[in-house]
Amino acid sequence: MAPPAEGFVEAVEAVVLALEPGQIATYGEIAEEAGYPGAARGVGRVMATSDGLPWWRVVAANGRLVPGHEDEHARRLADEGVAVENGRVRRAR
Repeated sequence: MAPPAEGFVEAVEAVVLALEPGQIATYGEIAEEAGYPGAARGVGRVMATSDGLPWWRVVAANGRLVPGHEDEHARRLADEGVAVENGRVRRAR
């Protein structure tokens, strides 16, 4: 696995930190807004390894919650007013 491009981690973190409570984005949307279209998997890596990010505001393109963390993910989203049905959010940002 190649290391992330220069500035990638910082760009992703900035986009995620800009998400407000109740605002949801997909990994692909985060990658695109950070200036790295097509790097959704890289965003996932950043989310898994960076501390202090509001990770619960990021979902898969199909609205799926983070595998293995579905209960906490759903709880945090519900606390921000985001509806979760059958382990998915209805519509991403």
